[in-house]
Amino acid sequence: MTPDGAFVPATTLSHGFHDEVIRPLLPEIPYAAALVGWGSDVLGYDTERSTDHDWGPRLHVFVDAHEVDRVTELIEPALPKQYKGHPVQYGSDTVTPVHRITVTTVDGWLEEHLGVHNGRHLSLEDWLVTPQQKLLGVVAGAVYADDGRLQVVRDALRWYPDDPWLWMLACQWSRVAQEEPFVQRTSEVGDELGSRIVAARLVRDLMRLALLMERAYAPYTKWLGTAFARLGHPDGLDRDLDQALAAHALPQREHALTTAYEKVARRHNALALTAPVDPSPRPFHDRPALILDAGRFEQACLDRVSDQRLKDLGLIGTIDQFADNTDVLSNPAAYRRLISIYQK
Repeated sequence: MTPDGAFVPATTLSHGFHDEVIRPLLPEIPYAAALVGWGSDVLGYDTERSTDHDWGPRLHVFVDAHEVDRVTELIEPALPKQYKGHPVQYGSDTVTPVHRITVTTVDGWLEEHLGVHNGRHLSLEDWLVTPQQKLLGVVAGAVYADDGRLQVVRDALRWYPDDPWLWMLACQWSRVAQEEPFVQRTSEVGDELGSRIVAARLVRDLMRLALLMERAYAPYTKWLGTAFARLGHPDGLDRDLDQALAAHALPQREHALTTAYEKVARRHNALALTAPVDPSPRPFHDRPALILDAGRFEQACLDRVSDQRLKDLGLIGTIDQFADNTDVLSNPAAYRRLISIYQK
């Protein structure tokens, strides 16, 4: 908080902490310092509500391996008890208060955060098994000092190589294709709750598809809607998805969804990654359901994938596209065990 009680984001607070506390301690030592890794503050989504636990000045200080102990010994005794009215050691009801100034190497942190030994050269399997929210924790966040060691990794992990990206787009279109007829069919048998649940699943898949198209990593569930909103939607896609969720009857629900389908399809064509695909909705065979037939877009993306290893996998998707468990997606030791899915 400022003296007048206004909220100060953690990126700003940590910036000042670095400049006033950390930098003067390391005048001759090459290093990088950043607010990266986990947390709403790394993504720039923290608010005053965030300050009630696990919030305050926080930094990773990256140095050479032989300097870790020396830099730690320089920093820890010099840390103040408070900074700008915030405790430097903090926690929550279940976490013992500790300071959050971590001194490590870039590779050591990547091993802990992502489960990879070298973030500059990920294998195909590494790309597919690493959750987007973990990659986002590397490339998002504020950097306060860098002698070059951190930027090279952030550049390497900024986005997927083209072939995995095209394959992921195909897999995401496949998710839509698998369920788009079910909105009408569930309603037809009187299962309005089921119809709304299917619609909600499709809305979520379309949101994640829009992020993929914009080359934007999807954050964890709490911030998915925020990240989607910040894309900007001059075509009104956000309103269509909102209307699909708010609709109490099939006609309005189906109209909102098919309108959204067409807009996402037009965005696909505007990328010019594949041959153009007709974005118009159409009937599902001879049934009274209106769909996009998203499989056409799935195939268009697959046609552009050149890596046979990806084609041989089918359309199982990356870990984010087939797993939805926090204890898996947040834990490198857990999700790295699934890498065998992608190994032949």
